[in-house]
Amino acid sequence: MVLADASIAYGRIPALERVSGRVLAGRTVALIGPNGAGKSTLIKAVLGLVPVVSGSITVLGQAPARARREVGYVPQADTLDPDFPVSVAQVVLMGRYRQVGWVRRPGAADRAAAAEALETVGLAHRARDRFGTLSGGQRQRVLLARAIAARPRLLLLDEPFNGVDAVSQDALLAALAKLTAAGTAVVISTHDLALAHLACDEVCLLNRHQFAFGPPAATLTPELLRAAYGGAAVELGSHGVIVARS
Repeated sequence: MVLADASIAYGRIPALERVSGRVLAGRTVALIGPNGAGKSTLIKAVLGLVPVVSGSITVLGQAPARARREVGYVPQADTLDPDFPVSVAQVVLMGRYRQVGWVRRPGAADRAAAAEALETVGLAHRARDRFGTLSGGQRQRVLLARAIAARPRLLLLDEPFNGVDAVSQDALLAALAKLTAAGTAVVISTHDLALAHLACDEVCLLNRHQFAFGPPAATLTPELLRAAYGGAAVELGSHGVIVARS
């Protein structure tokens, strides 16, 4: 994925200006910034859901909308009703619908892909359980498995670690590490600076425009964080930096 001085707007209202950077195969990029910084907007633009008004975004060598079949997406708040009587396996199998269509029935290969995805997130043993009986962290892992089942070349995750327990966070990180080892490019929107240092190769630091794009050590500095967060970053010596969420 290539961002070339990309600016994004909703109608006449600018949302994000002049973002540049590359997301390479097998690499993980964190989108870091305060609430309202444009992180979700950038993800929507990569999906071709929000127009790029200047500059460009190229996804897997194509325009965003044309590349969508090869892009997986885990939204911040899924619309799937936890009270709906659907099993974990059925939710994950939904990730195969772009391959098989909504008319044809999923075949053996689709079911195998769904089972493999559930195994990747550590929930194969819950395949027959009703989705709504899972914890919040487990549901997030199932939604990641749904995206993995499509076998995307690029995976976008919008705040995937919000409200998840430590066990589920570790399982999510392990699954993402397995994907990047196989060559999938990953973009994660997150407020967690420690996670960006731990699990991401590069960081795109945003707040309506780009402050930095590069390795965590070069982008998550006290100076750049204070600039991006409006002075809300506080240096804690050897313990790193804490940023107050806006």
